[in-house]
Order: sequence, then C-alpha cells, then structure tokens
Amino acid sequence: MTDLLRQLALLRWIAVAGQATTIAVVSKVMQVQLPLLPLWLGVAGLTLFNAYAAWRSRTARNISAAEPVAHIVVDIAELSWVVGWSGGIENPFSSLFLLPIALSTFSLSRRWLLAVTGCAGLGFALSVLLGRPLPHIHGVFGDSFNVHKLGMLVNFLVSAAMMMFFFARFAAAWRTRELELATLRERFARNEGIVALATHAALVAHELNTPLATLTLLTEDLREQTSDPALRDDLAVIQQLVDRCRDRVRELASPAHASPGQARVELESVVEQWQLFRPTVELIRTNRLDGPVRVDAAVGHLLLVLLNNAADASEQAGIAKVELALEAGGGRLVGRIRDFGVGFEQVVPTLPGELMRTSKPGGLGIGLALSHATIERLGGELSMASAGEGGGVIVSFRLPNGT
Repeated sequence: MTDLLRQLALLRWIAVAGQATTIAVVSKVMQVQLPLLPLWLGVAGLTLFNAYAAWRSRTARNISAAEPVAHIVVDIAELSWVVGWSGGIENPFSSLFLLPIALSTFSLSRRWLLAVTGCAGLGFALSVLLGRPLPHIHGVFGDSFNVHKLGMLVNFLVSAAMMMFFFARFAAAWRTRELELATLRERFARNEGIVALATHAALVAHELNTPLATLTLLTEDLREQTSDPALRDDLAVIQQLVDRCRDRVRELASPAHASPGQARVELESVVEQWQLFRPTVELIRTNRLDGPVRVDAAVGHLLLVLLNNAADASEQAGIAKVELALEAGGGRLVGRIRDFGVGFEQVVPTLPGELMRTSKPGGLGIGLALSHATIERLGGELSMASAGEGGGVIVSFRLPNGT
C-alpha cells in the first residue's frame, strides 16, 4: 500500500499541474469567463493535501488499505468541486472520474473498489446536478461546441498518457511479484526435498555406524596379522577411507539445528580428503591459498560436491582431471572448479537448485541442488559457464568473509 500512496502522490502532482494549466489557458487565452476564485481554491487545496500525502508516502509503514482509499476520495471530491464550478456535464474533462476506478482495479480489493466506484459515481452526479453551466463562447476557437470538442481531445490524450504510464508500472510490478512468487514456490519445493533427504540421511547414519565400527576393527586386526608390506599399505588406505566414512556418518547424525559456524573445517584438508577418495582423478591447482583458511563445514561439503561432480563429468569424457582455483581475500572466498567433460553443447546442463534432475548415469541429481541451497543460506553466489576451448564446464562460487 505504501507503493500505491507514492503512485497516487505522483499522479496528483500531475493533476495539480494539469488543472492549473487548464484554468490559465481557458481563462486567459480562450477568454472564457470562469469563477476563478473557487477553481484556484480547489487547486490550492489539492496542492496542500498532496504535500502531506507525499510526506506520508515516504514515512508510512504497514498502512492499511483504508488510507489510500481516503486519499482517492479526497481526489474525487476535489475533481467534483473543480468540474462543478467549470461546466458540470458540459465540462469535457468530466470523464476523469473513471481514472480513480481504473487505478483502484489494479491495487485494491473488491470491497474497496466498490467503495471507490460509489464515491466516483456520487462525485460525478453532484457535479452534473449542481454544476455551474459554462457561459456562451465566441472566439478564435469557435463556439462552445468546438471548444468542447477540443477539450475532449485534450482529455483523451491526457487520460491515455496517464493510463499507459501508470498501468504499465502497475503491470510491471505485478509481473515482478508473480516471478518472486514462482521463485519462492520452486525454492520451497526444493527445500522440502532436501529436508526429506536430510531426514533419511540421519536414519541411514545410525544404521551404518555399527558396521563401519566393525570394519575399522577388522582392518586393524588384519594389519596387525599380515607381514606383507604392500598389503599393509593397502589396508592402511582402506582404514583411512573407513575412518573418513565413519566421520561423515557421525556428521550426518549430528543435530541438524546446529548454528552455522559451530563446525569449522580447513579448506586444504577438505581438498586432501577428496584426493584420498578420488585418487584416479588428477587435480590441477591453478593457485593455492595463502595459509590455512577455516570455513563453515557446509562450505567444505559444497567444495566436495562440486569436485565430485566435476570429476564424474571428466571421467565420462575419458579425461580424468579437474581444475581447482581457490582465493580468499577482500572479504570474499572465491572458488572455481572446471571439469573436462562434454560441456553444455552435447548435454542439457543440470540447473542449479533443481532437485532430482541429472544427466549423469547413475547420478542422484541432488549435488547442485544441495550446493545451491548452501550458497543461498550463506549469502553467496553460484554460477555455471562453458569453459570454451578444451571443453567442459566452469562452476564458480563466491561467499562472504566469515563463512
């Protein structure tokens, strides 16, 4: 409703200028004998009221629909006064009573629209029944009928211009609201899916905790019993993987309502852990962080998801390598992950934030959806672009400092 007050104030300034210009032209240029005192009093009253309305539109917060309706009623009353003193039904601008109704159609509920329509009808009826007739006119513009036709032409042009300008703004605002609602609906559906996945993941975590603990004990026993150095090395790697899986399971079972920032991870450690899980994929580091950088655990998960997606895309194309760039500074953390897959030209890319959609064989379709949700929660940005020469896709993210 505050936006409506601003629109009405702007339209009212145009009305003040238009009425003042019309009175001056008709009385001075066309030499029509009009009751100037009541007409100028009406214009002055509207000017003073709009000064208040403009101030109110800048300072008002959480106003009800009754206030803009009251402002519209003041406009109708002033228009009835001016039209009544300048010809009533003979005034070619009497059709301006339709403008408040048209404006209310776009911005008010049906109940208030009926109230505005009733007030406009009453104002028109009073200006017609009690209006002062125009004097007989003879001059450079012809007789009274010719002047009336000229006024109707001006009235049409003014009304058309105002309707085109303001209704276009109302329509643009309506389309913007519809787009925002569609975005909110999509985000709600995606988040509902993520919550369901999180619930299922917590249940699975409890079920996997016992077998993973058993695997850890068996691996330790096998390492102690074997004397083969190569087998001991392989068992050590297996034990590292099992320990990592057990840690991740415990993270899944941790309270989901923990405050952001409670769990912190070191980015270089996250990259090292990923290389442990994907030893067959070559990781190309275009730059390295200057010193240790600790971030929210969700950022570590985000980096793992993006690296895994890039590795999968590269392996599908037969090029087992991924390019990674991380930069921290200037209050931002910037990441850039490039795969060497088929890119956007031969497959339909998975849209960020769209749950359960994937072009990857055997994929679950939740990687980028989770990434997009994490970026939104932390107040960052996620983008995808074609890598150009050499093929592949570049996924970039930017996060504020302190994540």
